[in-house]
Amino acid sequence: MCLAIPAKVIKKIDGDTLLVDFGGVQREVKSTLLEEEPKVGEDYVLVHIGFAMTIIEQKEALETIKLLSEVDAAYQKELEQAN
Repeated sequence: MCLAIPAKVIKKIDGDTLLVDFGGVQREVKSTLLEEEPKVGEDYVLVHIGFAMTIIEQKEALETIKLLSEVDAAYQKELEQAN
């Protein structure tokens, strides 16, 4: 199973490299697979193995981020209960 994570585009570094933000964690990703140029400071992209795969709507990105945060919180609670 593959998982792509939404990230906000915060800077274009060079021709095919973007700096994106995963909720406070910034990473460089390649944009070579995107069909169009993302808008810096506005667009969200789905990232998988270091590549921006597609541009997604902000609403969808924020809903996905919220869901992933809920899954993480539930997992952390499970870990605490196991110890």
